[in-house]
Amino acid sequence: MVCSFIKKKIALTSFLLKNSSFISKPVSAVETQALRNKTIEQTMEKLPNGTRRLAAQLRSSVGFEALWTILTDYSHLSDFIPNLSTSRLISRKSNRVQLQQVGSQRLMGFRFSAEVLIELVEDHKNGLLQFHLLKGDFRRFEGAWKIGELPNGEGSSLLYELTVQGCIGMPVAFIEQRLRQDLNTNLLAVERAAIKKDSIL
Repeated sequence: MVCSFIKKKIALTSFLLKNSSFISKPVSAVETQALRNKTIEQTMEKLPNGTRRLAAQLRSSVGFEALWTILTDYSHLSDFIPNLSTSRLISRKSNRVQLQQVGSQRLMGFRFSAEVLIELVEDHKNGLLQFHLLKGDFRRFEGAWKIGELPNGEGSSLLYELTVQGCIGMPVAFIEQRLRQDLNTNLLAVERAAIKKDSIL
C-alpha cells in the first residue's frame, strides 16, 4: 500500500485520527491551561515496522452515561474533537457500527490528511467501544475507548487506546510527538463536550 501523498505528491504524508483523527480547531488559552492542569496518564510503545501503540487516560468528574452519550454521537464527533474533520455513520447492525472518518492538520507547513472506514463494536455494560480498520490510509488502525466508574461516585475514568501503522513511506517518527499530544487533547475534548451537554439538559 502506498500513501496518497506519494502517488499525488500533494502532501508530505497521510495521517490520522481518532476515535481517533485530525483537523486543528482553535484551542483557547483556557483550554490550553486546562490541559496543563489535568492529570493525564499516557504510555507509548514502539512496535516493529513503524507501528505505535499508545494509551492515554484521565479521571473526570463527569458521569458514565454523559461520556457514553458523547462518544456514541458518531455523526457529531467532528464538532468537538479537534483533529477530526468529518465523521459519518455509514451503517448500524445491532451493536456494530461502521464509520467513515476523515482528519487533517498542518505540521511543519505540510497538510496531513487521512481517511478511514472503521467498524466499531459497542459494549455499553462494560463501557467499551472497540474499533478496527476496514479500509483506509493505514495498514493498521485499531483501538478502544473505555469508560470506567470511579469509586464513591467520584466520576469516571476515560481511556483511549490506539495501535497505528502507517502505509509505506509514512514518517511515523516525524509526527509521533504530535500524535501523543493529540491523544490528550481529544480526551479533554470529549470531557468538555459531556460537561456542556449536561449543563444544557
